[in-house]
Amino acid sequence: MVDADQTFVIVGGGLAGAKAAETLRAEGFTGRVILICDERDHPYERPPLSKGYLLGKDERDTVFVHEPAWYAQHDIELHLGQTVDAVDRTAKTVRFGEDGTVVRYDKLLLATGAEPRRLDIPGTDLAGVHHLRRLAHAERLKGVLASLGRDNGHLVVAGAGWIGLEVAAAAREYGAEVTVVEPDPTPLHGVLGPELGGLFADLHREHGVRFHFGASLAEIVGQDGVVLAARTDGGEEHPAHAVLAAIGAAPRTGLAEAAGLELTDREHGAGIAVDGRLCTSDPDIYAAGDVAAFHHALFDTRLRVEHWANALDGGPAAARAMLGQDVTYDRVPYFFSDQYDLGMEYSGWAPPGTYDQVVIRGDAGKREFIAFWVTEGRVLAGMNVNVWDVTEPIQRLIRSKSPVDTEALANPQVPLESLGS
Repeated sequence: MVDADQTFVIVGGGLAGAKAAETLRAEGFTGRVILICDERDHPYERPPLSKGYLLGKDERDTVFVHEPAWYAQHDIELHLGQTVDAVDRTAKTVRFGEDGTVVRYDKLLLATGAEPRRLDIPGTDLAGVHHLRRLAHAERLKGVLASLGRDNGHLVVAGAGWIGLEVAAAAREYGAEVTVVEPDPTPLHGVLGPELGGLFADLHREHGVRFHFGASLAEIVGQDGVVLAARTDGGEEHPAHAVLAAIGAAPRTGLAEAAGLELTDREHGAGIAVDGRLCTSDPDIYAAGDVAAFHHALFDTRLRVEHWANALDGGPAAARAMLGQDVTYDRVPYFFSDQYDLGMEYSGWAPPGTYDQVVIRGDAGKREFIAFWVTEGRVLAGMNVNVWDVTEPIQRLIRSKSPVDTEALANPQVPLESLGS
């Protein structure tokens, strides 16, 4: 057991950091645990920010990982609204707080997450330009969407990724007019490819969303600080009373870079390089969640995964590794989305160029099906749409790496459990 006089410091108060602190205590660590969060809210989960909470279906308190009293009850030293500005690897210290508090660590976990990418165009300083990453963003955007719905206002969304589409769906449910501008030919093109991206375009069009593909925003037009329109790089102008920038997120690697830790380039995950134990190039520093780029043995590539399940699983895995346990982090990437009456779950990793066919099981027209991304008969990823309780067999197929009969894979009468080996 790790000595009780040791200090473990966690930088980042999101889901990964909070679950790491929880796991340290659950595994019997009796030393000092310090959790430093640059937000003033207690650690919370992010999916509700673009789903239930944004829609007004979930109460604010439901987003938090733990009740506020939990941290003191478990002797977690929680520092809210504090920014870490330096890690000294030689002295094994972190410096944080307005007064420059310095704390020595025995093990350090960086769970600094990611931040929204900014539009680098004129007009982004207008009050009606929004991002969605933090609880404060969701609170503000929730009021904006409600106001747009009441006043028949227009929202322009830059980017047709998961956040952009979920906010577009929420805006339509509030009654706002919505236009989505996306440079790719379909929504979610980099994740689902053209075969399934079109399904989400059809879904949103049926609910009144207008798409402008093959274009990017070039300027946000306003007057007296108020958004009036959004102009594309092709010169088209869309009416807008608010604009959401949903063009992806960038890992917050600045602290790690300043400390001299190994980073990866964009092609290889664009984050803090970690091994299968989520350990960085420094044996006493670990990274987990959105910021960690780990080599995934199953896909034989380095991945940086920005989804909820990676934070949920990665924080505890890093905590166990910090305690000296034998850890291999190789969870199959997983995420979910809810848009209108469509619910989906996705397991695996299969960006365009990695697969040679998409196999459909079920009725895609009715949006009740499972899609499989396959290469040489091996399942790389699976997405179940309005079909439930199939994540485990889908992930088993992915892990098996065994060729399957694609005709059987497409046949709903053949149990998924009987496929693969």
